[in-house]
Amino acid sequence: MNDHRLRLPTPAALSRGTAALGCGALAALAHPPFSLLPGLLGYAALVLLADRAPSSGSAFRLGWLAGFSYFLISCWWVAEAFLVYPAQAWMAPFAAALLPAGVALFWATPLALYRRLAPAGLGRVLIFPGLFVLFEWLRGHVLTGFPWNPAGATWAAGSPMSQTAAVVGVYGLSLVTLIGLHAPLALLRPGPRKARAGIALAGVALLAGLWLAGAWRLNHAVVQPGETLLRIVQADVRQETKWTPEAYEGIVRRYINLTARPGTATPDVVIWPEGSLPALANDVFAPGAPEAEAMARALQPGQTLLLGLGRGAAGPDGQMRYHNALFALQDEGADGLRIAAVYDKYRLVPFGEYLPLGDLMSRLGVRSLVHVPADFTPGPRPAPITFPGVAPVQPLICYESLYPGFTPGGGARPAWIVNVSNDAWFGRSSGPLQHLNLASFRAIETGLPIVRSAPTGVSAVIDPWGRVVPGARLDSGESGVIDASLPLPAAATPFSRFGDWLWLPLLLAALAPLATGEPGRAARQRLRSVAARGRLRAPPVV
Repeated sequence: MNDHRLRLPTPAALSRGTAALGCGALAALAHPPFSLLPGLLGYAALVLLADRAPSSGSAFRLGWLAGFSYFLISCWWVAEAFLVYPAQAWMAPFAAALLPAGVALFWATPLALYRRLAPAGLGRVLIFPGLFVLFEWLRGHVLTGFPWNPAGATWAAGSPMSQTAAVVGVYGLSLVTLIGLHAPLALLRPGPRKARAGIALAGVALLAGLWLAGAWRLNHAVVQPGETLLRIVQADVRQETKWTPEAYEGIVRRYINLTARPGTATPDVVIWPEGSLPALANDVFAPGAPEAEAMARALQPGQTLLLGLGRGAAGPDGQMRYHNALFALQDEGADGLRIAAVYDKYRLVPFGEYLPLGDLMSRLGVRSLVHVPADFTPGPRPAPITFPGVAPVQPLICYESLYPGFTPGGGARPAWIVNVSNDAWFGRSSGPLQHLNLASFRAIETGLPIVRSAPTGVSAVIDPWGRVVPGARLDSGESGVIDASLPLPAAATPFSRFGDWLWLPLLLAALAPLATGEPGRAARQRLRSVAARGRLRAPPVV
């Protein structure tokens, strides 16, 4: 007779679950802006929990709990976007809980695989870092990806440890960081004492070597100001006060006045953020539109204005499609403003700019946060844009700055990156500060300066080594302009030339010990069996 009584978790299971939640919280608090670096030990503690889990299913649950805790702390700010407008506030708790619950699967699965597949030898210390980073990479790609706060981005951009990203990117940095953290666990494994001590020391030496190499790189980094003069405009426009007819004129006036503010020199490029004006470009640039005329009066002949606006355009089927775009406008004097280039955002934000499973979600009363009649449509894959008088630039709109590899190397390499973002959705939470840190890794990976513009922080100029240029930063709640020279690019980095091909061999090496475990032996036996049958059936060679 089946026992259908409710089974409550045992005290041991509850204790393991609580510890897993703590591991995820520690790892999350190691990221900026908290930067409690001892929290990195949360990753190692999680592996010890998995080792003691009674089954791979139990390890899956522990990984999910740790991941939920990690992403709840890392991403709670997403709820802020749904609190901007009262009609959507009911979605805030669901967003704050469901996002971590879903993304936590990318922690649960590698932990379960580790518990199921890892061999008993000392090579075990490599398995979890390899599996974990493999699933971090998948998290950044599946369903358009959500690459927020990978383990490598725990190190503050511009620090010595972050410089490894110039060679292997942020995912490669995640891998070597976790290997260094987990190597000392060899001391707790069975095996020869000297071998265990050697692996532990190798892990410590790896992390120390990364720090020394990064410090050497920064010590030899020379920021060279270029001839291009920039003005970043931050008008301190809060999202909740933006979409009202009464506010529109004041917002336009604020941007225009800051653009025209006298400075010590005339900037070549003026940059406004994503969604700078609460209107479509179709209306802003319509013939006789007062906004375009005001922009022309604020600019001087030869200046370029980069600004983010939504735009509508008819598709091949005649239906109107909307894009989140960056426009390059050039003042041609008596001839007025000319649109010199347009970049349409390629990687859209789920629920923010488009609705996954749109029909189903619409029936549930959920809609995206865009203020256009339909969801945004993605543009082509990112590519640099050019316009007269300024070196080629790679635009990245908001969320796109999280993705490695969107800026080409080689002959197509631009001279700088411009990242316009609307972080006003997230107020003064940790979101904009973490976004700044994550975007700065693109500077390290490419060796290119990044210019960020947001409506209310964080706007900044970032040098090719991921550091904010002194005096070139405006935080949330600040209004003003940043006048600065555009730094010259550094030499092309190995990662900008070869991308993921530099860290994938490291990943394969970390996963190689799997071949020595029972699953690996079984797979080799099957291959030998297939090969033997093939040899028996093979016809003689004449």
